[in-house]
Amino acid sequence: MSIALSMHVGVHGKQLLRTWEGLKTSSYLDSGGVPTIGIGHALTRSERTSGKIILGKEPCAYRDGLTEAQCWTLLEQDMASAEDTVNTAVTVSLTQHQFDALVSFCFNVGIGAFLASTLLRLLNQGQYVDVPAQLQRWNRDNGRIVQGLTNRRAQEIVLWNRLV
Repeated sequence: MSIALSMHVGVHGKQLLRTWEGLKTSSYLDSGGVPTIGIGHALTRSERTSGKIILGKEPCAYRDGLTEAQCWTLLEQDMASAEDTVNTAVTVSLTQHQFDALVSFCFNVGIGAFLASTLLRLLNQGQYVDVPAQLQRWNRDNGRIVQGLTNRRAQEIVLWNRLV
């Protein structure tokens, strides 16, 4: 019996996340009005109240901003749950590019939405060809179509379909 190895986001996946999430060393409101910092890190209530983020095992004050290196560390931490979710929930084989596209998607829409998605159900039935159309459906924020999400999904589809 072989043990499946967990996949981790590769270079192309990290580039995609950096492109779409941006890298902001100071906190800001994202397009949905969520307080955010770094590369798409939605600040939790506890983080907003305390003014600190845990990086590694150390609390780090962020009110005066983070360094670029701290933003990348925070992304690695944040990606871990999306990586774990994709590794656990997807029951079919994935290429590195497919994995990266799904982690980007899961990171953006949230774990609960990914787990409940038709995309995941169809993929686990081996319907790889249906994934791009399913990705395209996720282009709304607060009920309205957002061009940035439409563009992001298009880039995730390009990554999904990438052969090398």
